[in-house]
Amino acid sequence: MAPFFMHDNFDTYLRVEKRYSDHTAVAYHHDVEQFFLFYGEAGVELNKINHASIRTWIVDLFEKEVSRKTINRKLSSLRTYFKWLKKEGVVTGEKRLPQFAKESELKPEKLEDLFSNDFDGVRDRLIFEMFYQTGIRLSELIELKDENVACDRIKVFGKRQKERIIPISSELAVFINTYRSGRKQIVHNSNYFFLLNNGKKLYPKFVYRKINNYLGCATNLDKTSPHVLRHTFATHLLNNGAGLETLKDLLGHANLSATQVYTHNSFAKLTQIYSQAHPRGRKN
Repeated sequence: MAPFFMHDNFDTYLRVEKRYSDHTAVAYHHDVEQFFLFYGEAGVELNKINHASIRTWIVDLFEKEVSRKTINRKLSSLRTYFKWLKKEGVVTGEKRLPQFAKESELKPEKLEDLFSNDFDGVRDRLIFEMFYQTGIRLSELIELKDENVACDRIKVFGKRQKERIIPISSELAVFINTYRSGRKQIVHNSNYFFLLNNGKKLYPKFVYRKINNYLGCATNLDKTSPHVLRHTFATHLLNNGAGLETLKDLLGHANLSATQVYTHNSFAKLTQIYSQAHPRGRKN
């Protein structure tokens, strides 16, 4: 293994500081080694590893039909490894691996008790689910217009006002209808979809504080923010078979054409992939 891996020290960290079993330490060691071997031992620099590097490796594992359970463990191994590198001063905290919640942590029945049944609770639950089930950005959610929310899709205007359409599940449609019923009682000539209970538009700090609280209660993540739910959306789609090109369409990444909303997929194809791949979109 290349010298930068410092595997003996990493093994000591796993077994002594983290108190992992021999079996787990060996598995983590193998996972990290496999990641760097994928890119070539001599050709990888730690400061050039980014989210795209991780995604490319994960896609390769999917194509090799590695199980979701194994892939999730490998991601956990990488997170632990880079936390150790940061602790050792080998890398800074500026390029942390993206954190995401586990599917088991976001099951509907596990979230029920977090939200009240009044207008605030119904709205907050929908905000949470909208982030998780569509992957939209914080600014996109705040700017979402009522006229752009339908029963099967939402229209989003992202960076530089690029438009994209995101399919939604029937479950999310139910949350939307419930919220709309309460919204009618407080709306005051606002075109914005999400509102405070005084009828005014949401603001970033309010949404961030809400998601930080709810996600902190639902998970054990170090970081709890709307963007973590965006990472979670993308990760769970990948885990369940969606391709990177589909994700680019759904997430509205900057490399999409300003005039071509869908570079590789029609809306029908996106809807089909979404319903099959996202855990909330799949039918039992």
